Amino acid sequence: MKKIFSYLVVGLLGSWLLLNGCRKIDDSYYEGQEAMLEFSTDTLRFDTVFTQLGSATRILKVYNPYKEPVLISRIYIPEGTSSKFRLNVDGVPGNEITDVKIAAEDSIYLFGEVTIDPDQPLSASPFIINDEILFETNGNTQRVVLEAWGQNANYIPSRFNKGGVALLSCDFAEVTWDDPKPYVIYGILVIDSCTLNLPPGARVYVHGGIARAYDENEELIVYNDGLINVFPKGRLNAQGTLEEPVIIQGDRLEEGFQETSGQWVGIRLAGKDNVFEHVTIKNSLIGVLVDSAAQLTMRHGQIYNTDGPGLIGRHGEIEAVNCLFYNNGDRSVQLGFGGDYDFSYCTLASYGVDAPALSLSNGICYDLLCEEFDIYRLHANFRNSIVFGSRADEIVLSDFTGGQDPFSFVVGFDHCLVRVRDLLDPDDGGYPNFLFEQCNPCINADFGDPIFVDPNEDDYHLDTLSIAEGQALPLPG
Repeated sequence: MKKIFSYLVVGLLGSWLLLNGCRKIDDSYYEGQEAMLEFSTDTLRFDTVFTQLGSATRILKVYNPYKEPVLISRIYIPEGTSSKFRLNVDGVPGNEITDVKIAAEDSIYLFGEVTIDPDQPLSASPFIINDEILFETNGNTQRVVLEAWGQNANYIPSRFNKGGVALLSCDFAEVTWDDPKPYVIYGILVIDSCTLNLPPGARVYVHGGIARAYDENEELIVYNDGLINVFPKGRLNAQGTLEEPVIIQGDRLEEGFQETSGQWVGIRLAGKDNVFEHVTIKNSLIGVLVDSAAQLTMRHGQIYNTDGPGLIGRHGEIEAVNCLFYNNGDRSVQLGFGGDYDFSYCTLASYGVDAPALSLSNGICYDLLCEEFDIYRLHANFRNSIVFGSRADEIVLSDFTGGQDPFSFVVGFDHCLVRVRDLLDPDDGGYPNFLFEQCNPCINADFGDPIFVDPNEDDYHLDTLSIAEGQALPLPG
């Protein structure tokens, strides 16, 4: 009996092997060009803030939603082995893996790992480390963002706020950012019913980038989310010193990005009594917008490396003393729709830009042809200041009343060095008496005149032979 059972088992086993040996292996895959994988998340976020050298691992689940197997041609990190992130796909390590199979309506696990040393300099371990995993399937490319925190910093409001709005409100009290660690704004910071104090030496880095959201009609909105927005009942009080200035800039400090413009949006002020003393603002889309009857006092400040204007006043109030505006992709200072502005000992330098260093206007247009507009009075005074650059005209004046209401367009330059040419043309610029009425006494300089030490090296100290040397009028205080 045992012998018969043994023969039976051997016979059945042989038949099974024979049948399977003759069966054609099914290597067919879903070939639809619209093939799209599904992921457990769109961002693999390593949310640990390291205080010392350490590693973290996160898991991504990749789904095949189809009723046929899917072949992923390639899974890889574009930075390859130079990336701070490492991959392991279903037990296979490497930052580039090919021909990964997922059975029908099945899934695989992908493990991501990162090693962070927060004691490394920012150039080697920036505040926010980004990369991505790319998946190529049937000619389609999908991506999952990799995100880690490279420094021990104060992340405001949190490390999960990309594309979000965070409200800083303290019931009309004050909040002071005096931690020796830097502050990183991740998203849009709104200051309302609160005064934010930035003491000497404060470092604020704003993480800008493309964010996506849907409006009430479920239409996609794409925008840059690096913004400091001070509401009418909010206040920003940044009080640095010569030795310890307050610095507000983008968070990309690696080599090649330290002086790159457009990293974040900028600062919008809509409230009163904002004070910037010894403050440097740089690497943004715009520097500061003083909006809708807002107020700013700025002393010993710098705004530079912006994609757009450095300082915008729109129906606002600005007092600026000993400030420098340069390397702005548009106007250095743009004052529109009226307001009250007072500049003393300021330099507005514009080189290699197809826009004037300064524009002044008392109106605002509501259509492209400016057939509909509003006017608000403009009072602007410049004393002991330089408005100069590579254009023949570095000042543009726009009086929406056409000179019919002199009280709505009051502009004066006292002991200033400027560069104008077409502005003096009665037909083109419309101000033939500018150097006698609005700008007196002034120096109308030419491009070849010695003024600054070396604008190419961003050195805007007066040259020893500068024609501006000794021309300022001493001011009280």
